[in-house]
Amino acid sequence: MTEPGFTADVYQNEYLPEGGRVVDAVVTVTAASGGFVGRTSAASSAQVIIIDTSGSMAYPPTKLTNAKKATLAAVHALHDGVPFAIVSGDSMARMVYPTREGMEAASPATRARAENAVRRLSASGGTAMSTWLKLAERLFAENGRSVAERGDGHGADVNHAILLTDGQNGEPASRLTDVLGLCEGKFVCDSRGVGTDWRATELRQIASALLGSADGLESPEQLPDVFQALTERAMGKEIARVSLRLWTPAGSTVRFVKQVFPHIEDLTGRRTAVSDRIGDYPTGAWGAESRDYHVSIEVEPDAVGEEILAARVSLVAGERTLVQKLVLARWTDDTALSTRLSPHVAHYTGQADLAAAIQEGMAARAAGDDEVATAKLGAAVRLAAASGRDDTAKLLRKVVDVVDEESGTVRLKRTPDAVDAEIVDVRSTVTRRVRGS
Repeated sequence: MTEPGFTADVYQNEYLPEGGRVVDAVVTVTAASGGFVGRTSAASSAQVIIIDTSGSMAYPPTKLTNAKKATLAAVHALHDGVPFAIVSGDSMARMVYPTREGMEAASPATRARAENAVRRLSASGGTAMSTWLKLAERLFAENGRSVAERGDGHGADVNHAILLTDGQNGEPASRLTDVLGLCEGKFVCDSRGVGTDWRATELRQIASALLGSADGLESPEQLPDVFQALTERAMGKEIARVSLRLWTPAGSTVRFVKQVFPHIEDLTGRRTAVSDRIGDYPTGAWGAESRDYHVSIEVEPDAVGEEILAARVSLVAGERTLVQKLVLARWTDDTALSTRLSPHVAHYTGQADLAAAIQEGMAARAAGDDEVATAKLGAAVRLAAASGRDDTAKLLRKVVDVVDEESGTVRLKRTPDAVDAEIVDVRSTVTRRVRGS
């Protein structure tokens, strides 16, 4: 039961000891370009570009200058006909292009008008991200209504936003959380930080709720290439509103469902019940790409020698199954079999531990708890070395001095660069695949 263009593999040790209950498996799903039968082109798209224009964006001026260049790079990467809008954000959200609250289809004429509007942007005011996202939600909703009223369909398949900020949100945390709940499932948002005052936790919160990505930039000069790449990736999506569907047997419990590559995202709490034994977990839109998921199920133990179907894992678009794989459980009294580790499961468990150690360490450091920060970041250094994560180890050395990598003995740097600290935090969820996989 697989659509051409989609493949999946299951990595697990299906053997459990007598009385064993926990079944872990990593499922790798790969989609080739044009994989969805009946589609010969990318899904229809709409895009909103949100640029922080608070007062701090003027210092140094390279931030706003490159933010403007990046916005225009994104606009020029849009396919003709794609509805788009540009929003500036400070203590409130304002339309840059078009000037009315709405979207325009990309064309040579609208790109030129957008360019003129963007060049006039200036920086002032504070930072209220909830207002920026709320305006984006209204724009996507209005575009859908306009398309329906014209009789052209149901709106864009993929609603995509890019949010750029150089500072931390100035609102109560609950306000951003509430607006993210309003926006969830309505559009995807990639969040990016530039400068020295943005917060990794806020960018990750936005990206997590809206199924996008989060990252920080070492230099404003990187912005145009980043915005162009994000837009091109959005334009390449072929299937929207895809879910990971999990069937489990009666009496079992889903311990967790996580995306573990290309970054860690816990989907467990986002289950939509299809039936008592079937749940859907949102994965957003897909293009030509590959992702890994770690599913963990607690099952009722059976007799030695028995085998059961512990889970049926599918990727679905609506009710159409794109690919499906089975996760098995077999009970044995052979300890050589039941104690064998799946390299993929062990690898991603370690990656999750590494991400948690970094985030907890950075949070302790920000709170002034040097003892906990040292212990957690030392553990992160040790885990990064053990898993071959040279990229993460290099980042960690920007916030700690490593005394002994193998034991995780470190000293906190007294005055690490603010950008380095946030980049270490925001990239903590980025993962690598098993070596040689």
